[in-house]
Amino acid sequence: MKQPADPPPPAEGRSTVGRYLDRLVRRVLPRSLLGRMLLIGFIPLLVTQGISLELFYGNYLKIVSRRLSAGVVNNIAMTIDIMERYPTPSDRAWILRDVRDRAQLHMTWREGESLQRVGSNHVLGPVDDDLVRDLRVAIGRSAFVDWKSDRHIVSVFIQMPDGVLRVDTPRKRLEVAPVWLFVAWATGSALLLFCIAAFFMRNQVRAIRRLARAAELFGLGRDIDPIHPEGAQEIRKAAVAFNRMRDRIFRFVEQRTSVLAGVSHDLRTPLTRLRLTLAMMPRQGTVRAEDLQPDIEDMVADVGEMERMIEGYLSFARGEGAEIPSMVDVRELLEEVATAARRAGARDIGVHVTRPLCIVVRPAAFRRVLANIIDNARRHAIHISLSARKKRSGTVIYVDDDGCGIDESRRESVFRPFESGRDGGTGLGLAIARDIIHAHGGEIRLDSSPSGGLRVRIVIPD
Repeated sequence: MKQPADPPPPAEGRSTVGRYLDRLVRRVLPRSLLGRMLLIGFIPLLVTQGISLELFYGNYLKIVSRRLSAGVVNNIAMTIDIMERYPTPSDRAWILRDVRDRAQLHMTWREGESLQRVGSNHVLGPVDDDLVRDLRVAIGRSAFVDWKSDRHIVSVFIQMPDGVLRVDTPRKRLEVAPVWLFVAWATGSALLLFCIAAFFMRNQVRAIRRLARAAELFGLGRDIDPIHPEGAQEIRKAAVAFNRMRDRIFRFVEQRTSVLAGVSHDLRTPLTRLRLTLAMMPRQGTVRAEDLQPDIEDMVADVGEMERMIEGYLSFARGEGAEIPSMVDVRELLEEVATAARRAGARDIGVHVTRPLCIVVRPAAFRRVLANIIDNARRHAIHISLSARKKRSGTVIYVDDDGCGIDESRRESVFRPFESGRDGGTGLGLAIARDIIHAHGGEIRLDSSPSGGLRVRIVIPD
């Protein structure tokens, strides 16, 4: 016999219900950001107005309407009691006239008539129910309240033993204010506030749409102008971050393009020397190894030069994006770099950090930045100084030397690939350093050093 299938576990059932509710909510909610923001603003406003209406009707309006209806009913009940105590026509006429003058209740006696209807033709608000209930409790007779025959007067018909007593009272004695006026005020204010909120939300969404459009065009490879930051502070920050990303990508593409263009140019010279050396080697007869030794040494030097070039190109193209940032001590980092520089041949290098400082960087990449800068400095200077201090913009690291320095007109151009390559270098050291510093969100620039040479200023934000 076939066994029945086991029921699904409760977790799957809950996940199915959750997915169904998620699809339902997505189907109901607007798809656009503006629609959702308006919905977020409209629902609390609607709830607030509803609570205000409930508080008004549940407290103030109900209490006041009960007190007003009780006052009118008490006057009517007292008048009926007096009329029953003095039933003569002359006394009854005097009582009705006195009540009209003093209590603003116009009473008329309809002898022999009977009521055809009881209760009330209801109006908006709780006052009609309060009046009917008070009449039933205080008088104990059948009554009908007419609210609609005259908009200025409320007529009360009371069944008496020998007729019907009609009582006309001004509506203002029973109503605090027109209920529709309060409803119109609440609805109008809600709509006005909703329109104001929609206007401001539309401006914010417009800035987000421009940012999204610019990102889409930039992703398609189109050259777009920088975005003008506008809107809220967070949207302005997003626009500024997008502009920085755009500039960095453009600079990245430009540098990689120049690297590709410079590879063939820089490698052409050692390759040409190798080809020429090989072409000049004898192809016949007996050749002694001693005679070929100078040519072999030249070719080995050319191969070594090409290896250094290729290593520099690969380092520049590889970048340092895979390393995880971590907190490092600035003093320890500078000491490590200074020790490595001394082993590499730096004659006089000192570290000056007066207080404990920590920064969040990619340690290996940042060591490479400092190593490239120190390597450039030790070729032209005797004394090198490494220092760091804390400022409002972040942690600032200085590399000072007493060399010949760089002209102010060339301090920006030396960061371009192949611009400053000399003494066997590839001209990529400062270009690599700036790429790594920009990847950390910092900046690097060249100034005049107090020692008379060049100062490299590196700022790492907190």
